[in-house]
Amino acid sequence: MLRRDLMKFAPMALATGVGYTSIASAGENPIAANPSATFNVRDFGATGDGKTVDTPAINRAIEAVAGAGGGTLIFPAGSYMCFTIRLLSHVDLYLSRGCIIVAADSPKKGEATGYRGGTYDRAERESPWIPYQDYGHNHWRNSLFYAEGQHDFGVFGPGLIFGKGLSNGSHGGRGGFDGFIAEQAGVGNKTFGLKNCHRVLLRDFVILKGGHFALLATGVDSLTIENLLVDTDRDGLDIDCCRNVRVSNCTINSPWDDAICPKSSYALGYQRPTENVTIANNYVTAGFEIGSVANGTWKRFPDDTDVIREGRIKCGTESNGGFRNITITGNVIEACKGIALESSDGALIEDIAITGNTMRDIIDAPLFLCLNRRERNPNETARAGSLRRILISNLVCHNADASTSSMITGIPTNCIEDIKIANCYLGHKGLPKVMRVGFGQKIAPMPDWRTIQTPEREDGYPEPLQYGPTPVHGFLIRHLRNLEMSHVEIAPANADPRPAFRLEDVHRADFFAITAPPQENFSLHNVTDFRLAWSRAAKDTAIAHAEHQTL
Repeated sequence: MLRRDLMKFAPMALATGVGYTSIASAGENPIAANPSATFNVRDFGATGDGKTVDTPAINRAIEAVAGAGGGTLIFPAGSYMCFTIRLLSHVDLYLSRGCIIVAADSPKKGEATGYRGGTYDRAERESPWIPYQDYGHNHWRNSLFYAEGQHDFGVFGPGLIFGKGLSNGSHGGRGGFDGFIAEQAGVGNKTFGLKNCHRVLLRDFVILKGGHFALLATGVDSLTIENLLVDTDRDGLDIDCCRNVRVSNCTINSPWDDAICPKSSYALGYQRPTENVTIANNYVTAGFEIGSVANGTWKRFPDDTDVIREGRIKCGTESNGGFRNITITGNVIEACKGIALESSDGALIEDIAITGNTMRDIIDAPLFLCLNRRERNPNETARAGSLRRILISNLVCHNADASTSSMITGIPTNCIEDIKIANCYLGHKGLPKVMRVGFGQKIAPMPDWRTIQTPEREDGYPEPLQYGPTPVHGFLIRHLRNLEMSHVEIAPANADPRPAFRLEDVHRADFFAITAPPQENFSLHNVTDFRLAWSRAAKDTAIAHAEHQTL
């Protein structure tokens, strides 16, 4: 029952408010056109009684505030049953303490309407570029909050947005919630769908069960996302073809999909990079039951659960326009996948700094840098992209699964270039007896590591578990030019006879102050200009060319 669902989260909605901005200080909000003008949504007919569909009244209120020159629309405490809320320029929504915006139930399979005869706005018509990204990336209108071509607006305050009636995509219900078919007319697909907007602020609220995306921002510039708590059953924050973005101080639990995910899809109908992005001081996890982070109980999944553990921070896989000038810093990443940079659709990835992050209980590769040629784009003659000028430093990783090591992998025709890794501690469990396999992360026996040949997967989906296990426990590095690694320790908690490093088709590699257990630690295959110094992992050496050599 809806009332029972809301009762579980009402105390949390009343208590939430770290970093809370009061109405009295709303004048500090830099994006409000007239921050001194405040309006109460109840004055426009919204009830907040948890039964009445309040969307018509809310949209009337937003239009009225916009017509008055802008201001802040206040949502007092209460439960507001809603379908699509249309955001407009110069109108801020303030979700008061105790306010719950509830996504009303979408139409069920075969039905034309949902809760009390309502529907979400109809998705955009199909376009020629729909095949180049998943369904959810192509549609914004069928969201709980929707804006296109708007500017200078925001949603903030310590309230709760409960996406109860949203579809999580092509999957069934999760976490005890109903499932809805995303492609069906009238179904809501995501919490926020923003397209071609600028100067947008999202701050201080909670999203529970966000649909396919808690946020899909496409072509949005000057976007600030701050102090959100997102507890969801698909993607957390997807930042697609956006510029000048700040994501900070957020908590995101997303067991079934990525937590913070810059993308550069073809959804706008042209290539546009995601650039000038800062992702800082967030907590990212996939380790907790949906709803338990939002209500503060933090209930971990049992060790034997079959729930996949995604979470993580990832650039990709949608990668037409590229990624440039991105900093990922000060984040805590726990019980999920690690950090990934992926160019699969012809993207240029360059000038990325990943520094000062901590990881714990990572389920696959702590670091995954991948350049391949899936080429999901309209240019049939397109070549693979490039991945270059990447700095990774001051990283601590503890208790990672070791069936798949960190990977830096290009393809024979396109080398990754100019990678620097420094001051990193990578601790893992040691050689496992079992491993996770494929997208479903099914458990299978770990093969004899000496027989493992990790496939190239030049045109496949870029995902660590799709490559299978690795014959090394630190880094698998191949098709790379210009690598510098210094003050790096690979620390298995239990015995692991695999080498710490395997290099294939690598040209100019400098290793300095490398620590690993005393054994054969470097497996070199078609490596030129290799240097190793002042390291516990192996003796100092300089090798002009190694066809097949171990150190």
